[in-house]
Amino acid sequence: MTEISGACSWLWTTVLRSREYRILVMRYGILGCKEHTQQEVGDVLGISRSYVSRMEKRALHKLAEALRED
Repeated sequence: MTEISGACSWLWTTVLRSREYRILVMRYGILGCKEHTQQEVGDVLGISRSYVSRMEKRALHKLAEALRED
């Protein structure tokens, strides 16, 4: 693991709740996962597509805020 990927991993797991982390991993195909639609993510997690959308937006905002603090 490179220093950058290790720092990113630390940031993601420190800033995000586990469900937010899972949503971003599934939505954007991170860690070798294929990209999924919001509906597919919702079906897997047992939540609505609109709730996935809200959580995705919140998670991206949290990451952006954490990066601005540094």
